[in-house]
Amino acid sequence: MFPAPDINADSEVPLYKQVFQQLKDSIHSGRLQKGSRLPATRELAGLLGLNRTTISAAYELLESEGLISGQVGRGSFVTGAMDQARPGLDWRALLAPSVWPAPPSQASVSSDSISFAASRPSELLFPIEEFRQCCLEVVGGAGIAAILQLGSPGGYGPLRQYLIAEARRSGVMSAEDDLIVTSGCQQALDLLQRSLVRPGDKVAVEDPVYPGVKNLFLRAGAQVAGVRMGRDGIDFDDLERVLETEKPKLLVVTPNFQNPTGATLPVEARRQLLERVRAAGVALIENDTYGELRYEGAAIPAAKSADTILLRSFSKIAFPGLRVGWAIGPRAVIARMTEAKQLSDLHSDQLSQAVLLRFAESGRLAAHRQRALEAGAERLKATLSACARYLPAGSTYTRPQGGMNLWVRLPEPLDAGELLVRAQRENVTYLPGRYFTVSRQDPGGLRLSFAGLTPEKIEAGIAILGGIFSAELERTGASGRLEPAPALV
Repeated sequence: MFPAPDINADSEVPLYKQVFQQLKDSIHSGRLQKGSRLPATRELAGLLGLNRTTISAAYELLESEGLISGQVGRGSFVTGAMDQARPGLDWRALLAPSVWPAPPSQASVSSDSISFAASRPSELLFPIEEFRQCCLEVVGGAGIAAILQLGSPGGYGPLRQYLIAEARRSGVMSAEDDLIVTSGCQQALDLLQRSLVRPGDKVAVEDPVYPGVKNLFLRAGAQVAGVRMGRDGIDFDDLERVLETEKPKLLVVTPNFQNPTGATLPVEARRQLLERVRAAGVALIENDTYGELRYEGAAIPAAKSADTILLRSFSKIAFPGLRVGWAIGPRAVIARMTEAKQLSDLHSDQLSQAVLLRFAESGRLAAHRQRALEAGAERLKATLSACARYLPAGSTYTRPQGGMNLWVRLPEPLDAGELLVRAQRENVTYLPGRYFTVSRQDPGGLRLSFAGLTPEKIEAGIAILGGIFSAELERTGASGRLEPAPALV
């Protein structure tokens, strides 16, 4: 008999990883023997009451570890496990502990699903022909041999010079600063923790926050303190408390269209932020990943000063798959980050950097950005309209002026994590608040990432979610006590 996984919907471990781990254990224990056929993804999804994409993601992990093999037209079969007679090294016992909760994989989301879970641009907007032309121009250029050779760990030289010139023109780089090109902002954050953070150091982050920030510093052995988010970014009263009681070494903020809330720090708040971190002797990391994605209102200057390190990226405005970001900061810090980068990967992919440089210098990036802003504005408008129309009474949601995300808070006693399983059964997914919280639990919170969806899918998805949330609210008997859902502006 097939050993069906026992899924715990309340666990912080993602559903697909629960399925993966239990099937993996069954293979290693011999309950699933070599040659056994696994149920089809649709069949197992129905048996467990899960989304088919959840099962597909679990099967992909099993296949990546060589435990099963998919055969077209026949299904997935167990290919083997560690020889029980000759048990070899227990690699799992050697692994360092994972940092949980980790966001679910988006690799296996089917085409008919509506996923609000991934904060990324829409592939439909990618200017493929313009990108191909840039590739041809770079590959056909005289410098292609040098591009394909090992390069500087600080980045492809011409791209560094372009970014330095742009940074100086916009006033975010002083004579005391330097710049390093990284594999996106995530690698820049990783290099910073390698360069600045020792186990036991305290790091302050926004709460809620993008889990890649929180988990990165936790994995480094840092103590992470959350600073409560307000309507316009971090709450300064709570920041004062954290600076006074926790005495962090670093403060990481996303000042523009913060992930997950979409909040933006006003100009005056940025001045206050600089004053407070200077007075406390705290280094400020300004993660400006979404700053280029402003759909309305005037742009707000970066907080960048001698006490800050600024991170930016092409990932949200161009092509995330090319993984090109950069960090600007004091020369000593950038030099140490460059050392850490050389130990990690020698140097980044110069071909990607050269193509993005050509994309920018040719004017194609500016044209694409204009199209992306128009599409983003349309998608944000559709999201806000659908939230107003379909979310149940008592819900609240943020109203950003750009970016890719907004934050919804469901009325009590609704729990967004518990309701996710029901949404997945209806082919809609999102990330509940537990993935983002640091110091405070927010069971009613959830992030909607809208940039990768068409307005039609946005409305259809939020209509489904609204129906699920409203039905649960009606079941609990709380709906009659609540006011209509307001936007948090």
